[in-house]
Amino acid sequence: MAGAPFLVTFIKRKFCPLARWRQMMIFRISILVLTYLSYMCYHASRKPISVVKNTKDFLDCDENSGLNSTNATCTSWITEINGKHESEAKTLLTILDTSYLLSYAIFMFFSGFVAERMDLRFFLAMGMMLSGLLDVLFGLAYPLGIHSIWYLIFVQVVTGLVQSSGWPGVVTAMGNWFGKGKRGLVMGIWNSHTSVGNIVGGLIAAAFTGYNWGLSFTVPGVVIAGMGLINFLFLVPSPEDVDLGPAEGTRNSVASVEVDPLLNGDIMDAEEDEETTRQHTETREREGSVASESSSAIGFCGALRIPGVMEFSLCLFFAKLVSYTFLYWLPNYIHVISGVNPEESAVIATLFDYGGIIGAVLAGVLTDKTGMSASICTIMLAIAVPVLYINHLLFSEWCPLEENGGIPMQNGCYHLDGFFLFLTGLLVNGPYALITTAVSAELGQHPSLQGSQKALATVTAIIDGVGSFGTVGTLIIAPVSSNGHWANVYYLLMAFDVCAMLLLIRLVRAEIIKLRDRGWKFTQPQPNANRSLNDS
Repeated sequence: MAGAPFLVTFIKRKFCPLARWRQMMIFRISILVLTYLSYMCYHASRKPISVVKNTKDFLDCDENSGLNSTNATCTSWITEINGKHESEAKTLLTILDTSYLLSYAIFMFFSGFVAERMDLRFFLAMGMMLSGLLDVLFGLAYPLGIHSIWYLIFVQVVTGLVQSSGWPGVVTAMGNWFGKGKRGLVMGIWNSHTSVGNIVGGLIAAAFTGYNWGLSFTVPGVVIAGMGLINFLFLVPSPEDVDLGPAEGTRNSVASVEVDPLLNGDIMDAEEDEETTRQHTETREREGSVASESSSAIGFCGALRIPGVMEFSLCLFFAKLVSYTFLYWLPNYIHVISGVNPEESAVIATLFDYGGIIGAVLAGVLTDKTGMSASICTIMLAIAVPVLYINHLLFSEWCPLEENGGIPMQNGCYHLDGFFLFLTGLLVNGPYALITTAVSAELGQHPSLQGSQKALATVTAIIDGVGSFGTVGTLIIAPVSSNGHWANVYYLLMAFDVCAMLLLIRLVRAEIIKLRDRGWKFTQPQPNANRSLNDS
């Protein structure tokens, strides 16, 4: 158990029940909880900038000139923004977002290769603790009176580097411990950490913006660093680290030893389980050469040749661009379009993330029932297009929010707008969540990899890395939305959704052909749910 933390090794030897399936269940629950909380902390630490940049400390433009005036000048905490026109000031402020996103996207590709070649526990814990430190450094700009945009950009760039450790780390750990049965449902529920993290981060930021925006970054920074320490002490990246073997359905293994008691409801006694343990150990020793071959890392070009990786990566490029536009600009949109104060705008914006939680679970369940992940993504993206348009018209023309002293009035329009914002989050984040979790894990264990245990980190990094480059497109939101032209932003988002759909046409065709060959009957996905991709 060389890869297991000392505390876990001690607890397993002294207190863990003898039945192997009980041990597997306990470790799986711990991995589910640790990885969920970890990535929730990652997103909670990313959210504050979208809230803080709407405050008058960061951007206070001359309201007497009107929202649509090109002559409005702004003051800001950041020296380089003082005296700039509103459109130029917003563009400069957007650089804080895109500097992080570009850094994250670039280093995501390298992160997957590093994750394959070092202990995931060290990799993830180190990334989280460094992320916490950098968030604290950003927040310290307030009490220390640091007004330079270059200091903030530098912190954002390095933060993007270290935060790229998160996704390959948590997805690979989940893929190691959970088999392919019901993966869409498990990953869908698990992936709600993204939306929950956005909600938590937004609420924390909103709580401090009124008197000390620095704490909006410092508090999430301390939390993610603390979670990194917990991972260092307790995270077990793979069943092999605690002598439990691979999770069933993930590789060639004797995994039935672990799942048979769960399926049959039998409880092994101590003597029988000890005998099973000895047999399992002997089997692993005999298969040692095979295991060493399957644990070899995969190259970048090899990962790109896996059927479906390119299509889903490019689809995620546009899907993630739409999602991150809402992540970074939705509070600002609500504030500008309705006059609601920044704190309340951040709270209303969380409805989008609540919808994202349901969307992730729904997409996962539908994929488990049909085995048609590309088709599910395409349908949700298609419905999202008209819903995006309706969402904008409701906020801007049909039923705008009413406010009193910056506080929204909870009338019929408030609830109707909130519902469509929730629905938008469901349809936008559903495909995004499905591609980054269940699809990535499935493709990372494609038969063409011949059971490689280390390929998942690279495949995950490639898919999320390409998708993350799409988020850099949020840089165009400021100039496009200048002078109150928010309708243009929504037209762009609708076009991006259409592009995401078009990129999946080949995979959808392959899935439909497969469905026709089965007599138009849906079946539970086979261990390789994406093997139909080869048919096209």
